[in-house]
Amino acid sequence: MIQRVVILLCASLLSVSALAQGIELITRSPQQGSMVIGQLLGEGEVYYGGKRLSVDKTGYFVFGVGRDAEAEVKLTLKRPNQEEDFPVRITPRQWQIERVDGLPPSKVSPKAPEVLKRIAAEARLVKAARNQESSLNYFKMPFIMPAQGRISGVYGSQRILNGEPKRPHYGLDVANQVGTAVVAPAHGVVSLVHEDMFYSGGTLIIDHGQGISSTYIHLNSIDVKVGQTVEQGQKIATIGATGRATGPHLDWRLNWFQTRLDPQLLINQPD
Repeated sequence: MIQRVVILLCASLLSVSALAQGIELITRSPQQGSMVIGQLLGEGEVYYGGKRLSVDKTGYFVFGVGRDAEAEVKLTLKRPNQEEDFPVRITPRQWQIERVDGLPPSKVSPKAPEVLKRIAAEARLVKAARNQESSLNYFKMPFIMPAQGRISGVYGSQRILNGEPKRPHYGLDVANQVGTAVVAPAHGVVSLVHEDMFYSGGTLIIDHGQGISSTYIHLNSIDVKVGQTVEQGQKIATIGATGRATGPHLDWRLNWFQTRLDPQLLINQPD
């Protein structure tokens, strides 16, 4: 069950007029990396970061705050002849630093023109899939883990590859044997399938609606096709060690469009 948190008057949250204007924050205590669900009660338009948010027929909307989000972000409610901003507090987090050695130098810092061209083309495919804005609202359902295994990497950690600092890691890594089943953590529609990307190897993206998508990388095999509807718990792929990987594992990622979120925050949430 989704827990509702009504936006109330206090110095650090929203004014009491938010409720009167028809905004209800459903995600409790959002933090850096959170997918944040809200509901519009009545008429109006909700904006975040200058973007008008899609609202389903029951008033639900969703947005995401990234790893380095400020301590406070802003929603804007627009109605005829009326516009009001509502700040939302974001809890900061501490991040892990991880060191990974032994990777082939060509995977750490590729320089060959043909490789760079391939990487750029693959990045465009991923970006296009994550930019889809469907009317699906499967993001509202409780998510489950897509695979069983040892948690070997977490969102927000920064990796130092062969001694060279890289950008933060944006996924939840689940280590297990090659061929271990990967299932859909929530309902959705497959928006991208690629058997062998340079960095991510076997790559699969599922659209959960309103800009929320989940990505599964380093896959050994993929069992679904673009455009296919999948149900929570359905087998969609198997764990592999393809692309830039030091061992077999699933790297599960969550996005709101191009904003990278923490999928682990969706697991084992209290009712």
